[in-house]
Amino acid sequence: MRPAAVVRAANRAARPLARFVRLDAEDLLTRAARRTGLSDFGDDSFRAPLAVLLDAYEREARLTVAGRVAVRANTLRLLEQRLWVEEYRKRHPDIAAQPIRQPLFIISLSRAGTTLLHHLLAQDPAHRTPLSWELMQPIPPPERATYATDPRIAQAERDLRLFERFLAPNIRAVHELGARLPEECLMIMAGSFRSFQFPSMNYVPSYQQWMEANDLGPGYAYHRRVLQHLQWKHRGERWVLKAPAHIFGIEHIFATYPDAGIIHMHRDPLEVAASLTSLTLAIYAAFSEDIDPQRVGRELVESLHAGLERYFRARDGDPNRRDRFLDLDYRDLARDPLATVRRIYDFFAIPFSAEAEHGMRRFLAENPKGKHGEHRYSLAQFGIDREVEARRFRGYCERFGV
Repeated sequence: MRPAAVVRAANRAARPLARFVRLDAEDLLTRAARRTGLSDFGDDSFRAPLAVLLDAYEREARLTVAGRVAVRANTLRLLEQRLWVEEYRKRHPDIAAQPIRQPLFIISLSRAGTTLLHHLLAQDPAHRTPLSWELMQPIPPPERATYATDPRIAQAERDLRLFERFLAPNIRAVHELGARLPEECLMIMAGSFRSFQFPSMNYVPSYQQWMEANDLGPGYAYHRRVLQHLQWKHRGERWVLKAPAHIFGIEHIFATYPDAGIIHMHRDPLEVAASLTSLTLAIYAAFSEDIDPQRVGRELVESLHAGLERYFRARDGDPNRRDRFLDLDYRDLARDPLATVRRIYDFFAIPFSAEAEHGMRRFLAENPKGKHGEHRYSLAQFGIDREVEARRFRGYCERFGV
């Protein structure tokens, strides 16, 4: 029997045990404090979204027993990390004084080449990107001398391979996983419990709605705290960061990082909608049963519209920010990645070293498109009406030529 079939059979057999896997906020907070011996979680801004998230897990996510175990363990891990981030700042006040200058944020509607671009820019030795292993296990802060050999790398790689083998065997055709690969800001912000990571992993629409309706500022404040923590003993000239969901948080990016630069990758929103729904359902299937793909597709499209509305208000509301946005076309990146990279370096006046170019060329040669198989999908299978959505996205498409 294949690993995925084994997991499905085990989930069916274990259903009666679900009630013993508690998703209770006070229980999790108490356990995190007991396990770490710490009590200071920082400000209380994380408590309201945590309650909304746990309620959504219970009512909406249709979690398998393995899914309940996974979200409980993840929540506990994030609470423990939050305690330790606060503790390190108390023990080492110079962490809070760490400057973060001119970070670059790669954004998009999603599925627009942002991962490829992030990986390419990570090849520049001058850049600092948050890697999967250090976000999975950020305590203690990574150090420059052992950054490439830290034993947490091997542990993270094992955890990712187990996830892929038993829960998401086809995930690499949709999204690459690796301990040493750059990771999205959603993972950085998860400890604030104001992060779009949670609806990307589990079906929690009420939490998504809460995020879209509430202040994301505390999430970006925590984002800065984590970056300071990570760079304390291993800095680069600038952070290169990425998350499509930043379209919801442009105002907060500039409030937190006034000198930030925004690289906006553009792609046909209808292609984005189908690809994003396919990826999302592949991840949901690892933790849940009986999630309606057409409902997910329709809700994701509405979220894209909501994100664009907020994005345009933030982008167009301050004309002084115009030179902080660089708009790029996904098709250009696919055709000539290095030419697209050079546009970024020129626009933000960043030196493009021979070492950076060599690293990028090597990465492209080692990672051809389709390396892990083709990702196939269509709008129709997700209940998305092409003609209706083409009209709704027309303004965006005309503005950016996609």
